[in-house]
Amino acid sequence: MSNCDVSGKLILKVATPVPLERIFDYLPPEGCDAADLRPGSRVLVPFGRRRQVGVLLAVASDSDVAVERLKPAIAVLDPEPLLSATDLKLLHWAARYYHHPLGEVLAAAFPVALRQGRPAVLELPKAYGLTSAGRQTDLQQFSRAPKQRALLARLQAGILAEADLADCRPALKALLDKGLAERCELPPSAAVTEAEPALAANAEQQAAIASVAAALGRFSVSLLEGVTGSGKTEVYMQVIASVLAQGKQVLVLLPEISLTPQLEQRFRRRFAVAMVATHSKLTDNQRLQAWLSMQQGRAAIMLGTRSALFTPLQRPGLIILDEEHDSSFKQQEGFRFSARDVAVARAKMLDIPVLLGSATPSLESLANVGEGRYRLLHLPNRAGAAVAPSFQLLDIRNKRLQSGLSEPLLAEIRAALDNGQQVLLFLNRRGYAPVQICHGCGWVSRCRRCDANLVIHAAERLLRCHHCGAEHPLIKLCPACSTGELQALGLGTERIEQTLAELFPQRSVVRLDKDTTQRKGALEGYLEQIHDGRADIILGTQMLAKGHHFPGVTLVAILDIDSGLFSIDFHGAERLAQLIVQVAGRAGRAERPGRVILQTRQPQHPLLNTLLRQGYRAFADSALQERCLAGLPPYSYQALFRAQAGGSDAPRRFLQAVCAAIAELGAGSTQVLGPVAAPMARRAGAYRYQLLLQSPRRQDLHRLLDLVLPRIYRLPEVKKVRWSLDVDPLDLY
Repeated sequence: MSNCDVSGKLILKVATPVPLERIFDYLPPEGCDAADLRPGSRVLVPFGRRRQVGVLLAVASDSDVAVERLKPAIAVLDPEPLLSATDLKLLHWAARYYHHPLGEVLAAAFPVALRQGRPAVLELPKAYGLTSAGRQTDLQQFSRAPKQRALLARLQAGILAEADLADCRPALKALLDKGLAERCELPPSAAVTEAEPALAANAEQQAAIASVAAALGRFSVSLLEGVTGSGKTEVYMQVIASVLAQGKQVLVLLPEISLTPQLEQRFRRRFAVAMVATHSKLTDNQRLQAWLSMQQGRAAIMLGTRSALFTPLQRPGLIILDEEHDSSFKQQEGFRFSARDVAVARAKMLDIPVLLGSATPSLESLANVGEGRYRLLHLPNRAGAAVAPSFQLLDIRNKRLQSGLSEPLLAEIRAALDNGQQVLLFLNRRGYAPVQICHGCGWVSRCRRCDANLVIHAAERLLRCHHCGAEHPLIKLCPACSTGELQALGLGTERIEQTLAELFPQRSVVRLDKDTTQRKGALEGYLEQIHDGRADIILGTQMLAKGHHFPGVTLVAILDIDSGLFSIDFHGAERLAQLIVQVAGRAGRAERPGRVILQTRQPQHPLLNTLLRQGYRAFADSALQERCLAGLPPYSYQALFRAQAGGSDAPRRFLQAVCAAIAELGAGSTQVLGPVAAPMARRAGAYRYQLLLQSPRRQDLHRLLDLVLPRIYRLPEVKKVRWSLDVDPLDLY
C-alpha cells in the first residue's frame, strides 16, 4: 500500500465490485502524491461498514456529491496501474454490451488474490549466477574440488534456475560462501532450455498457417474448421512460433480444465519460452503468479479457461480459442459474458488476429463467415495416415437390451477387444440410474427443493439431486406405501460400468465422469492408464468429447442418442450434432480405421441422416436456413431476464412490472415473450420465471435495455427477487 499529499480537491472515480450501475467518488488518501493516482490501479476504499477493493477509473476536479460528504480512500494499492488504458476500454465495452455493473466486470479481470487486496508481487523463480569475481576465476584453481569446478563452468555459461541445481547444493553453497556466486533473476527465456522441432505440415495445414501468419500485426478473425484429428493443434503451434519470433505474447483459451495439462505438455516440449497456465484447479497464488507473469511480460504464452480472457498482455500478438463452439465459453452466473465474442472484441481493440478452431463450428461463427466477417480456413482430412471413421445407425427398436447395450453392439465390442483394440462407450448421464420408482404404487424419488428426480448413486448408497446437490440415503422401502419394491429406472454410467464388469470380467473398464474425476490427479491418472493400453473399455459422459486423443480406440458407441433429439431449446439440435461429431472423432485417430455406432429408436430422423451421410457442414447449412426462416439467432438478437424467489408470485410480478416498463417505453421492433415459468420452475427451493426479449436488430434491443434497466432498479418489486439479465443467452431455461 502506498500512502499518499494532494493539494486541491481532486476526486477519485472508483468502480467497486457491487451490483449497482454506478461508480463512486472518493477523496485521495491522506498524504497522497498526485502522481500515484493513475487509472487502472486498485484502490482500497471504505464502503458502508466494510472495505472494498475498487479500481480507479479517473481523477476529476468535481463531483455530484458535496466534497464535505466524500470520504477519503484508504490507500492506493498499486505503485503502477495493473490495467492499461486498452484493458479498461475493453472492460467498459463489456459492461455496456452485457449491461452488467462495471465494478463487477472489472473484478472479473483480476484473479481472486488481487480482488482481495493482496500485493501484486511477482515471485520470480530462484536462480543463481556468478559475481564479477566468479566470472574472473580460473577453473584450474578448483582442481581439488571437481564438483565446484563443474558448477563454476556451468554458471560461466549462463544463469541457472534453482531447480536445475538440485544435484549440486553443497557445491553451490561453497561458491556462495566464497563470493563467487549470487542469487539473481532468471531471464524469461531461460525457463525452458530445449524445444522439439515442428512437425511437417500437409498442404491444407500449410495454407492455414500461412494465412494466419500473414495477418499478424493487424486485426482479423480466422475460423479454422478442421475435422477431428486433422492437426489443428499443429497449426496453432506453428502460428504461435511466428508470433514468438516477433517477441509477442499469445493467449490460448480452452473450454475445459481437463484439456489444459495435455496441451501444456505439448507446448512445453515445443517452445523454449516461459509459459503459464491458469484455471480453477490451481491455488489463488498460482493464478496470481500466472496473471502477473503475462501482465509484466515475463511469460510469453498463457493457457487458460474462460476466466483467462481478461489477463493483461504487455506485448499482445495473438488470441486462440480452441473448440470455439463449446458452451463452456459462456459464463452462466454473475457477469454472463461469451469468451469467444469478447475475445474478438479484444483482438479488434489490440489490432491483433484471433484464431477460432473447431471440428464443429458454432452456427454463429459460420454465419459470420457467410457475411464476410470471419475468414474460413479448412482442414478436410485427418493428419498422417489416419482416416475418417465410418458410421452405423443401429436400430434398437424391439431389441433386447442389457443395461442399454444391444446384442449387436456387444458383438462389435467383443470383436474389437479380441483384436487388441480399445472401445469407447458414451452416455451423457452419470450416476447409476436417473430415478428410483416404486413398482407397487408408482412413487418416484423427487427432490424436495427442485422440480427434478433424485439420481441413484449406488456405490455411495445415495440419492442425489444433480441440480441443487441435495443428498439422501438410498432407501429400501417405499416411503409412500411401505410395501412396494423399489426399482432403478433408466441408465447411468455407473450402472453400465457394473454391467460391463459382469459381461467382460477379464477386461479393464475405466469410467470418466464428474463423479470419478473429482479427486485431484484422478483424471490425469485415468488418461495415463488409457494411453498406456491398460484400459480396454472407456465409458464416460461429455467429458470424453473434449479434444482427448485416444490412439488405441477403434470403436465408439453412443448408447442413447435419442434423448437429445427432442430438446425444447432451439440450440438443442446444434449441440447434439456437435456432440455426435466430437465423440465420434475419438475413433480411429491412428493407423487403424475407426467405427462409430449410434444406438437409436429413430433411425429415420433427419438430423441423424443428414449428419451421418453428408457431414456436419450440411447439417449446419440446413440448421442456419431453418433459423433464418424462423427469425432465430444468429439472425435475431436475444436477451433473457431471469427472476427467482422463495414463492412463485414475486418473480412473476417482478417480470410483469418489467413488461409494463417496456410497454411504457415502447418496444419497437423487439418482441417481448413472457413472463413464463422456467422449464425447471423450482430449483434449490427457489421459484423461477423468465422473460425473453428478441429483436431483428441488435442496436434496437440494446437501446431498449439501456432505457428500461434504470427503471428496473427503481421498481418496488426488485427488492423481493434475485434477478439477472443474460445477453445472447445459450440456455433458455
